[in-house]
Amino acid sequence: MESEKVDNERRAMRWGLTCDKGECQERISKNGKEVFEVCKFKPTIKQVEDNTVDSNPCHYYMQKYDALVSKHSLWNYHAFFTIMKFNKKLFEEYLDRKITVFDEAHKIEDQIIQFVGFDIFSGQVEECNLNSEKYDFTDLDSMIKLTDDMAYSYAKKIKDIKESPAFQNDPDYELITGLERRHDRSAQAKIDIMSDKDNFVVNDPIKDLNGNFRTISVKPIDVSKFANSFFETEYQLFMSATIDKSSFCENMGLQKDDVAFVDTQKSPFSIDHRTVNLLNIKRLSYGSTEEDEIEVIKTIDRIMDEHSNERGLILTSSIPRCQKIIRYLSPKNTSRIRLCHSKNKDGKTQDEVISEHASDPTGVLLSSSLWEGVDLKDDLSRFQIIAKVPYPNYTEKRTRAKMNKFPLWYTSQTLTKILQGFGRSIRSDDDWAKTYVLDTAVNNVFFKGQQMIPKAYYDVLGMDDN
Repeated sequence: MESEKVDNERRAMRWGLTCDKGECQERISKNGKEVFEVCKFKPTIKQVEDNTVDSNPCHYYMQKYDALVSKHSLWNYHAFFTIMKFNKKLFEEYLDRKITVFDEAHKIEDQIIQFVGFDIFSGQVEECNLNSEKYDFTDLDSMIKLTDDMAYSYAKKIKDIKESPAFQNDPDYELITGLERRHDRSAQAKIDIMSDKDNFVVNDPIKDLNGNFRTISVKPIDVSKFANSFFETEYQLFMSATIDKSSFCENMGLQKDDVAFVDTQKSPFSIDHRTVNLLNIKRLSYGSTEEDEIEVIKTIDRIMDEHSNERGLILTSSIPRCQKIIRYLSPKNTSRIRLCHSKNKDGKTQDEVISEHASDPTGVLLSSSLWEGVDLKDDLSRFQIIAKVPYPNYTEKRTRAKMNKFPLWYTSQTLTKILQGFGRSIRSDDDWAKTYVLDTAVNNVFFKGQQMIPKAYYDVLGMDDN
Protein backbone atom coordinates (compact mmCIF):
# COMPACT_ATOMS: atom_id res chain seq x y z
CA MET A 1 0.00 0.00 0.00
CA GLU A 2 1.08 3.59 -0.53
CA SER A 3 1.54 5.73 2.57
CA GLU A 4 -1.30 8.10 3.41
CA LYS A 5 -0.22 11.74 3.04
CA VAL A 6 -1.28 14.12 5.78
CA ASP A 7 -1.68 17.70 4.52
CA ASN A 8 -0.89 19.39 7.84
CA GLU A 9 2.27 17.64 9.04
CA ARG A 10 2.65 19.78 12.17
CA ARG A 11 -0.84 18.92 13.36
CA ALA A 12 -0.30 15.24 12.53
CA MET A 13 2.86 15.20 14.63
CA ARG A 14 1.00 16.73 17.57
CA TRP A 15 -1.59 13.95 17.26
CA GLY A 16 1.09 11.28 16.96
CA LEU A 17 -0.14 10.17 13.54
CA THR A 18 3.12 10.16 11.57
CA CYS A 19 4.74 6.99 10.29
CA ASP A 20 8.53 6.91 9.99
CA LYS A 21 8.60 4.19 7.33
CA GLY A 22 5.43 4.83 5.36
CA GLU A 23 5.26 1.40 3.71
CA CYS A 24 2.40 -0.82 4.90
CA GLN A 25 3.69 -3.77 2.89
CA GLU A 26 7.16 -4.27 1.46
CA ARG A 27 9.29 -6.98 -0.06
CA ILE A 28 12.31 -8.31 1.79
CA SER A 29 14.83 -11.08 1.33
CA LYS A 30 14.37 -13.94 3.81
CA ASN A 31 16.47 -17.10 3.63
CA GLY A 32 17.48 -16.14 0.11
CA LYS A 33 13.87 -15.78 -1.05
CA GLU A 34 11.77 -12.78 -1.92
CA VAL A 35 8.85 -12.46 0.50
CA PHE A 36 6.27 -9.85 1.48
CA GLU A 37 6.32 -8.47 4.98
CA VAL A 38 3.34 -6.58 6.36
CA CYS A 39 3.85 -3.73 8.83
CA LYS A 40 3.45 -5.15 12.35
CA PHE A 41 1.15 -2.29 13.32
CA LYS A 42 -1.32 -2.97 10.49
CA PRO A 43 -4.34 -4.95 11.73
CA THR A 44 -6.53 -7.15 9.54
CA ILE A 45 -10.13 -6.17 9.01
CA LYS A 46 -11.16 -9.44 10.65
CA GLN A 47 -9.24 -8.50 13.81
CA VAL A 48 -11.03 -5.15 13.90
CA GLU A 49 -14.38 -6.83 13.34
CA ASP A 50 -13.71 -9.37 16.14
CA ASN A 51 -12.16 -6.76 18.43
CA THR A 52 -8.91 -8.76 18.75
CA VAL A 53 -6.49 -6.02 17.65
CA ASP A 54 -3.11 -5.84 19.39
CA SER A 55 -2.10 -2.69 21.26
CA ASN A 56 -0.83 0.38 19.36
CA PRO A 57 -2.39 -0.46 15.97
CA CYS A 58 -1.98 1.79 12.92
CA HIS A 59 -4.37 4.72 13.37
CA TYR A 60 -5.14 4.97 9.65
CA TYR A 61 -6.18 1.32 9.24
CA MET A 62 -8.14 1.31 12.49
CA GLN A 63 -10.18 4.25 11.18
CA LYS A 64 -10.64 2.65 7.77
CA TYR A 65 -11.60 -0.83 9.03
CA ASP A 66 -13.79 0.56 11.82
CA ALA A 67 -15.76 2.40 9.15
CA LEU A 68 -16.09 -0.71 6.99
CA VAL A 69 -17.32 -3.00 9.78
CA SER A 70 -19.70 -0.42 11.30
CA LYS A 71 -23.38 -0.36 10.39
CA HIS A 72 -23.04 3.32 9.47
CA SER A 73 -19.89 5.12 8.41
CA LEU A 74 -18.74 8.51 7.15
CA TRP A 75 -16.13 8.83 4.37
CA ASN A 76 -14.55 11.54 2.30
CA TYR A 77 -15.02 11.05 -1.43
CA HIS A 78 -11.43 10.11 -2.24
CA ALA A 79 -11.20 7.39 0.42
CA PHE A 80 -14.56 5.85 -0.50
CA PHE A 81 -14.05 6.03 -4.26
CA THR A 82 -10.58 4.46 -3.88
CA ILE A 83 -12.20 1.41 -2.29
CA MET A 84 -14.94 1.28 -4.92
CA LYS A 85 -12.39 1.56 -7.74
CA PHE A 86 -9.58 -0.70 -6.52
CA ASN A 87 -10.70 -2.80 -3.53
CA LYS A 88 -14.35 -3.59 -4.19
CA LYS A 89 -13.89 -7.37 -4.31
CA LEU A 90 -11.60 -7.39 -1.29
CA PHE A 91 -14.20 -5.65 0.91
CA GLU A 92 -17.33 -6.89 -0.87
CA GLU A 93 -19.11 -8.23 2.23
CA TYR A 94 -18.57 -4.95 4.08
CA LEU A 95 -19.91 -2.83 1.21
CA ASP A 96 -23.33 -4.49 1.21
CA ARG A 97 -25.33 -1.45 2.35
CA LYS A 98 -28.91 -0.42 1.71
CA ILE A 99 -28.28 3.26 1.02
CA THR A 100 -25.41 5.64 0.33
CA VAL A 101 -25.73 9.38 1.01
CA PHE A 102 -23.57 11.64 -1.16
CA ASP A 103 -23.22 15.18 0.20
CA GLU A 104 -22.08 18.12 -1.95
CA ALA A 105 -23.25 16.04 -4.90
CA HIS A 106 -22.64 18.83 -7.40
CA LYS A 107 -18.90 17.99 -7.07
CA ILE A 108 -19.17 14.27 -7.81
CA GLU A 109 -18.04 14.58 -11.44
CA ASP A 110 -14.81 16.26 -10.30
CA GLN A 111 -14.21 13.41 -7.85
CA ILE A 112 -14.88 10.63 -10.36
CA ILE A 113 -12.61 12.15 -12.98
CA GLN A 114 -9.67 11.75 -10.62
CA PHE A 115 -10.06 7.99 -10.98
CA VAL A 116 -10.51 7.92 -14.76
CA GLY A 117 -8.28 10.60 -16.22
CA PHE A 118 -4.50 10.56 -15.76
CA ASP A 119 -1.47 12.81 -15.84
CA ILE A 120 2.02 12.31 -17.28
CA PHE A 121 4.88 14.30 -15.75
CA SER A 122 8.22 15.23 -17.30
CA GLY A 123 10.05 13.36 -14.53
CA GLN A 124 8.37 10.13 -15.57
CA VAL A 125 9.32 10.62 -19.21
CA GLU A 126 12.93 11.29 -18.18
CA GLU A 127 12.95 8.30 -15.83
CA CYS A 128 11.99 6.12 -18.79
CA ASN A 129 14.84 7.62 -20.87
CA LEU A 130 12.36 8.85 -23.46
CA ASN A 131 12.74 12.00 -25.55
CA SER A 132 9.65 14.17 -25.06
CA GLU A 133 10.34 15.97 -28.36
CA LYS A 134 9.45 12.78 -30.25
CA TYR A 135 5.83 12.97 -29.09
CA ASP A 136 3.00 15.24 -30.15
CA PHE A 137 1.46 16.45 -26.90
CA THR A 138 -1.70 17.57 -28.69
CA ASP A 139 -2.47 14.20 -30.27
CA LEU A 140 -4.26 11.35 -28.48
CA ASP A 141 -2.64 8.58 -30.52
CA SER A 142 0.78 10.02 -29.70
CA MET A 143 -0.13 10.02 -25.99
CA ILE A 144 -1.22 6.39 -26.26
CA LYS A 145 2.18 5.64 -27.81
CA LEU A 146 3.86 7.50 -24.94
CA THR A 147 2.04 5.50 -22.26
CA ASP A 148 2.89 2.30 -24.13
CA ASP A 149 6.57 3.27 -24.34
CA MET A 150 6.59 4.19 -20.65
CA ALA A 151 5.10 0.84 -19.67
CA TYR A 152 7.70 -0.98 -21.81
CA SER A 153 10.52 1.07 -20.29
CA TYR A 154 9.38 0.40 -16.73
CA ALA A 155 9.05 -3.33 -17.46
CA LYS A 156 12.61 -3.41 -18.85
CA LYS A 157 13.98 -1.46 -15.88
CA ILE A 158 12.36 -3.91 -13.47
CA LYS A 159 13.76 -6.89 -15.36
CA ASP A 160 17.26 -5.42 -15.61
CA ILE A 161 17.38 -4.48 -11.91
CA LYS A 162 16.16 -7.89 -10.75
CA GLU A 163 18.78 -9.64 -12.88
CA SER A 164 21.65 -7.38 -11.75
CA PRO A 165 24.32 -8.73 -9.33
CA ALA A 166 23.82 -5.70 -7.07
CA PHE A 167 20.15 -6.59 -6.59
CA GLN A 168 20.97 -10.25 -6.02
CA ASN A 169 23.40 -9.29 -3.25
CA ASP A 170 21.35 -6.49 -1.69
CA PRO A 171 17.81 -6.39 -3.09
CA ASP A 172 16.04 -3.01 -2.99
CA TYR A 173 12.39 -4.06 -3.00
CA GLU A 174 11.12 -0.56 -2.29
CA LEU A 175 12.62 0.59 -5.61
CA ILE A 176 11.04 -2.34 -7.46
CA THR A 177 7.63 -1.72 -5.87
CA GLY A 178 7.67 1.92 -7.00
CA LEU A 179 8.64 0.99 -10.55
CA GLU A 180 5.95 -1.69 -10.73
CA ARG A 181 3.35 0.79 -9.55
CA ARG A 182 4.31 3.25 -12.27
CA HIS A 183 4.37 0.47 -14.85
CA ASP A 184 0.84 -0.62 -13.93
CA ARG A 185 -0.49 2.93 -14.13
CA SER A 186 1.04 3.48 -17.55
CA ALA A 187 -0.30 0.19 -18.85
CA GLN A 188 -3.76 0.86 -17.42
CA ALA A 189 -3.81 4.34 -18.96
CA LYS A 190 -3.48 2.83 -22.42
CA ILE A 191 -6.24 0.31 -21.69
CA ASP A 192 -8.61 3.01 -20.43
CA ILE A 193 -8.11 5.21 -23.50
CA MET A 194 -8.28 2.39 -26.03
CA SER A 195 -11.60 1.23 -24.56
CA ASP A 196 -13.26 4.46 -25.79
CA LYS A 197 -10.88 6.76 -27.66
CA ASP A 198 -13.60 9.21 -28.70
CA ASN A 199 -14.37 9.94 -25.05
CA PHE A 200 -10.88 11.16 -24.15
CA VAL A 201 -9.28 14.51 -24.82
CA VAL A 202 -5.70 15.71 -24.44
CA ASN A 203 -5.44 19.05 -22.66
CA ASP A 204 -2.72 21.46 -23.74
CA PRO A 205 0.60 20.58 -22.07
CA ILE A 206 1.89 22.74 -19.23
CA LYS A 207 5.39 24.06 -19.89
CA ASP A 208 8.01 25.77 -17.74
CA LEU A 209 9.34 29.30 -18.30
CA ASN A 210 11.82 27.96 -20.86
CA GLY A 211 9.11 26.26 -22.89
CA ASN A 212 10.04 22.76 -21.77
CA PHE A 213 7.33 20.16 -21.17
CA ARG A 214 6.26 19.76 -17.53
CA THR A 215 2.99 17.81 -17.50
CA ILE A 216 0.12 16.67 -19.71
CA SER A 217 -3.34 15.46 -18.71
CA VAL A 218 -5.71 13.19 -20.60
CA LYS A 219 -9.29 13.37 -19.33
CA PRO A 220 -12.61 11.73 -20.26
CA ILE A 221 -15.27 14.05 -21.65
CA ASP A 222 -18.21 12.03 -20.34
CA VAL A 223 -17.89 10.32 -16.94
CA SER A 224 -21.44 8.89 -16.96
CA LYS A 225 -20.34 5.44 -18.11
CA PHE A 226 -17.90 5.21 -15.19
CA ALA A 227 -20.21 6.65 -12.52
CA ASN A 228 -22.36 3.57 -11.94
CA SER A 229 -19.40 1.61 -10.58
CA PHE A 230 -19.27 4.07 -7.65
CA PHE A 231 -23.02 3.92 -6.93
CA GLU A 232 -23.81 0.29 -6.12
CA THR A 233 -26.13 0.37 -3.11
CA GLU A 234 -29.85 -0.24 -3.64
CA TYR A 235 -30.59 3.43 -3.02
CA GLN A 236 -28.52 6.60 -3.37
CA LEU A 237 -29.36 9.96 -1.86
CA PHE A 238 -27.59 12.90 -3.52
CA MET A 239 -27.60 16.11 -1.50
CA SER A 240 -26.80 19.62 -2.70
CA ALA A 241 -28.38 23.06 -2.56
CA THR A 242 -27.40 23.68 -6.18
CA ILE A 243 -28.30 20.53 -8.11
CA ASP A 244 -30.32 20.50 -11.35
CA LYS A 245 -32.04 17.19 -12.07
CA SER A 246 -31.67 17.19 -15.84
CA SER A 247 -27.97 18.03 -16.07
CA PHE A 248 -27.11 15.87 -13.04
CA CYS A 249 -28.80 12.79 -14.50
CA GLU A 250 -27.09 13.39 -17.83
CA ASN A 251 -23.63 13.72 -16.23
CA MET A 252 -24.07 10.72 -13.91
CA GLY A 253 -25.69 8.38 -16.44
CA LEU A 254 -28.93 8.15 -14.43
CA GLN A 255 -32.34 7.58 -16.01
CA LYS A 256 -34.64 10.47 -15.10
CA ASP A 257 -37.57 8.10 -14.46
CA ASP A 258 -35.50 6.30 -11.84
CA VAL A 259 -34.71 9.52 -9.96
CA ALA A 260 -36.99 11.31 -7.50
CA PHE A 261 -36.06 14.99 -7.18
CA VAL A 262 -36.81 17.11 -4.11
CA ASP A 263 -36.60 20.84 -4.76
CA THR A 264 -37.09 22.87 -1.56
CA GLN A 265 -39.79 25.39 -2.37
CA LYS A 266 -38.42 28.10 -0.11
CA SER A 267 -35.18 28.73 1.74
CA PRO A 268 -35.43 28.29 5.53
CA PHE A 269 -33.26 31.41 5.90
CA SER A 270 -34.91 34.84 5.96
CA ILE A 271 -34.53 36.83 2.75
CA ASP A 272 -33.49 39.85 4.84
CA HIS A 273 -30.45 37.88 6.06
CA ARG A 274 -29.16 36.92 2.60
CA THR A 275 -29.76 39.84 0.25
CA VAL A 276 -28.12 39.68 -3.19
CA ASN A 277 -27.34 42.98 -4.92
CA LEU A 278 -26.75 42.69 -8.68
CA LEU A 279 -24.88 45.95 -9.24
CA ASN A 280 -24.13 45.38 -12.96
CA ILE A 281 -20.94 47.45 -12.96
CA LYS A 282 -19.18 46.06 -16.05
CA ARG A 283 -19.08 42.87 -18.08
CA LEU A 284 -15.76 41.13 -17.40
CA SER A 285 -14.21 38.68 -19.84
CA TYR A 286 -10.89 37.88 -21.50
CA GLY A 287 -11.47 40.89 -23.76
CA SER A 288 -12.37 43.38 -21.03
CA THR A 289 -10.72 46.78 -21.19
CA GLU A 290 -8.42 47.95 -18.42
CA GLU A 291 -10.93 50.73 -17.69
CA ASP A 292 -13.70 48.19 -17.10
CA GLU A 293 -11.48 46.17 -14.78
CA ILE A 294 -10.51 49.24 -12.78
CA GLU A 295 -14.15 50.38 -12.51
CA VAL A 296 -15.05 47.04 -10.91
CA ILE A 297 -12.12 47.32 -8.49
CA LYS A 298 -13.15 50.89 -7.55
CA THR A 299 -16.58 49.47 -6.68
CA ILE A 300 -14.92 46.84 -4.49
CA ASP A 301 -13.10 49.69 -2.74
CA ARG A 302 -16.38 51.55 -2.09
CA ILE A 303 -18.09 48.43 -0.73
CA MET A 304 -15.16 47.73 1.57
CA ASP A 305 -15.42 51.32 2.82
CA GLU A 306 -19.11 50.77 3.60
CA HIS A 307 -18.14 47.67 5.59
CA SER A 308 -15.00 49.15 7.11
CA ASN A 309 -15.63 47.59 10.54
CA GLU A 310 -16.60 44.11 9.34
CA ARG A 311 -14.93 41.01 7.96
CA GLY A 312 -15.75 39.96 4.42
CA LEU A 313 -15.01 37.80 1.37
CA ILE A 314 -14.14 38.70 -2.23
CA LEU A 315 -14.53 35.99 -4.86
CA THR A 316 -13.19 36.17 -8.40
CA SER A 317 -12.29 33.77 -11.19
CA SER A 318 -8.49 33.43 -11.13
CA ILE A 319 -5.31 34.14 -9.21
CA PRO A 320 -4.18 36.85 -11.72
CA ARG A 321 -7.48 38.65 -11.14
CA CYS A 322 -6.85 38.48 -7.38
CA GLN A 323 -3.48 40.09 -7.93
CA LYS A 324 -4.98 42.81 -10.10
CA ILE A 325 -7.56 43.64 -7.40
CA ILE A 326 -4.78 44.05 -4.83
CA ARG A 327 -2.78 46.21 -7.24
CA TYR A 328 -5.57 48.77 -7.73
CA LEU A 329 -7.25 48.82 -4.31
CA SER A 330 -6.66 51.80 -2.05
CA PRO A 331 -3.81 51.29 0.45
CA LYS A 332 -6.14 51.24 3.47
CA ASN A 333 -8.25 48.45 1.98
CA THR A 334 -5.26 46.57 0.60
CA SER A 335 -4.01 46.27 4.17
CA ARG A 336 -7.21 44.40 5.10
CA ILE A 337 -6.78 41.76 2.37
CA ARG A 338 -5.63 38.18 2.90
CA LEU A 339 -5.10 36.07 -0.21
CA CYS A 340 -6.46 32.60 0.42
CA HIS A 341 -6.11 29.70 -2.01
CA SER A 342 -5.97 25.94 -1.67
CA LYS A 343 -2.19 26.36 -1.92
CA ASN A 344 -0.49 29.57 -0.81
CA LYS A 345 2.99 30.89 -1.63
CA ASP A 346 4.04 31.18 2.00
CA GLY A 347 3.22 27.52 2.56
CA LYS A 348 0.20 28.23 4.74
CA THR A 349 -2.83 26.03 4.34
CA GLN A 350 -6.27 27.41 3.58
CA ASP A 351 -7.35 26.64 7.16
CA GLU A 352 -4.36 28.52 8.57
CA VAL A 353 -5.14 31.63 6.51
CA ILE A 354 -8.80 31.52 7.61
CA SER A 355 -7.67 31.11 11.22
CA GLU A 356 -5.59 34.31 10.89
CA HIS A 357 -8.59 36.01 9.27
CA ALA A 358 -10.72 35.10 12.33
CA SER A 359 -8.41 37.12 14.59
CA ASP A 360 -8.53 40.22 12.38
CA PRO A 361 -11.71 42.24 13.14
CA THR A 362 -11.76 43.94 9.71
CA GLY A 363 -10.03 41.28 7.61
CA VAL A 364 -11.20 40.44 4.09
CA LEU A 365 -10.41 37.18 2.32
CA LEU A 366 -9.66 37.40 -1.42
CA SER A 367 -9.79 34.16 -3.36
CA SER A 368 -10.53 32.36 -6.60
CA SER A 369 -11.02 29.03 -4.80
CA LEU A 370 -13.32 29.70 -1.82
CA TRP A 371 -16.52 29.42 -3.85
CA GLU A 372 -17.51 26.34 -1.86
CA GLY A 373 -16.40 24.13 0.99
CA VAL A 374 -15.68 26.97 3.42
CA ASP A 375 -17.77 27.97 6.43
CA LEU A 376 -17.55 31.71 7.14
CA LYS A 377 -20.25 31.78 9.78
CA ASP A 378 -21.43 34.79 11.77
CA ASP A 379 -18.83 37.55 12.15
CA LEU A 380 -16.28 35.74 9.99
CA SER A 381 -18.01 37.41 7.03
CA ARG A 382 -20.78 40.01 6.97
CA PHE A 383 -20.37 40.91 3.31
CA GLN A 384 -19.21 39.09 0.20
CA ILE A 385 -18.36 40.44 -3.23
CA ILE A 386 -18.52 38.37 -6.40
CA ALA A 387 -16.26 40.38 -8.67
CA LYS A 388 -16.18 38.08 -11.71
CA VAL A 389 -18.48 35.30 -12.91
CA PRO A 390 -16.55 32.00 -12.47
CA TYR A 391 -16.89 30.40 -15.90
CA PRO A 392 -15.06 27.07 -16.35
CA ASN A 393 -11.66 27.48 -18.01
CA TYR A 394 -12.55 27.64 -21.72
CA THR A 395 -8.88 27.29 -22.71
CA GLU A 396 -8.94 23.66 -21.54
CA LYS A 397 -9.71 21.30 -24.39
CA ARG A 398 -11.87 19.13 -22.14
CA THR A 399 -14.04 22.13 -21.28
CA ARG A 400 -14.60 22.90 -24.96
CA ALA A 401 -15.25 19.25 -25.80
CA LYS A 402 -17.69 18.91 -22.89
CA MET A 403 -19.56 22.04 -24.03
CA ASN A 404 -19.90 20.65 -27.54
CA LYS A 405 -21.27 17.34 -26.28
CA PHE A 406 -23.42 18.77 -23.46
CA PRO A 407 -24.44 22.35 -24.43
CA LEU A 408 -25.98 23.21 -21.03
CA TRP A 409 -23.03 21.86 -19.00
CA TYR A 410 -21.02 25.11 -19.18
CA THR A 411 -23.92 27.19 -17.89
CA SER A 412 -24.77 24.59 -15.25
CA GLN A 413 -21.20 24.56 -13.89
CA THR A 414 -21.07 28.36 -13.76
CA LEU A 415 -24.48 28.70 -12.15
CA THR A 416 -23.67 26.09 -9.51
CA LYS A 417 -20.48 27.90 -8.53
CA ILE A 418 -22.24 31.28 -8.26
CA LEU A 419 -25.02 29.85 -6.06
CA GLN A 420 -22.47 28.06 -3.91
CA GLY A 421 -20.67 31.39 -3.53
CA PHE A 422 -23.90 33.00 -2.30
CA GLY A 423 -23.89 30.65 0.67
CA ARG A 424 -20.36 31.08 2.01
CA SER A 425 -21.29 33.69 4.61
CA ILE A 426 -24.83 32.68 5.65
CA ARG A 427 -24.60 29.43 7.58
CA SER A 428 -27.59 29.33 9.95
CA ASP A 429 -31.07 30.74 10.61
CA ASP A 430 -29.78 33.71 12.57
CA ASP A 431 -26.67 34.36 10.46
CA TRP A 432 -26.68 37.22 7.94
CA ALA A 433 -24.54 38.82 5.25
CA LYS A 434 -24.89 41.04 2.18
CA THR A 435 -23.83 39.76 -1.24
CA TYR A 436 -22.75 42.06 -4.08
CA VAL A 437 -22.34 40.85 -7.68
CA LEU A 438 -20.40 43.26 -9.91
CA ASP A 439 -20.01 41.40 -13.23
CA THR A 440 -22.97 42.02 -15.56
CA ALA A 441 -22.32 38.61 -17.19
CA VAL A 442 -24.24 37.07 -14.28
CA ASN A 443 -27.50 38.14 -15.96
CA ASN A 444 -26.71 36.00 -18.99
CA VAL A 445 -25.97 33.00 -16.74
CA PHE A 446 -29.28 33.41 -14.89
CA PHE A 447 -31.16 33.79 -18.18
CA LYS A 448 -29.63 30.70 -19.83
CA GLY A 449 -29.84 28.67 -16.65
CA GLN A 450 -33.24 29.84 -15.37
CA GLN A 451 -34.69 26.31 -15.55
CA MET A 452 -31.75 25.04 -13.44
CA ILE A 453 -32.05 27.53 -10.58
CA PRO A 454 -33.40 25.86 -7.41
CA LYS A 455 -36.60 27.45 -6.11
CA ALA A 456 -34.93 28.32 -2.80
CA TYR A 457 -33.07 31.09 -4.66
CA TYR A 458 -36.10 32.57 -6.42
CA ASP A 459 -36.80 35.16 -3.72
CA VAL A 460 -33.31 36.71 -3.55
CA LEU A 461 -33.10 36.78 -7.35
CA GLY A 462 -36.57 38.31 -7.78
CA MET A 463 -37.84 35.37 -9.83
CA ASP A 464 -41.49 34.40 -10.22
CA ASP A 465 -42.18 30.96 -8.73
CA ASN A 466 -45.38 30.42 -10.71
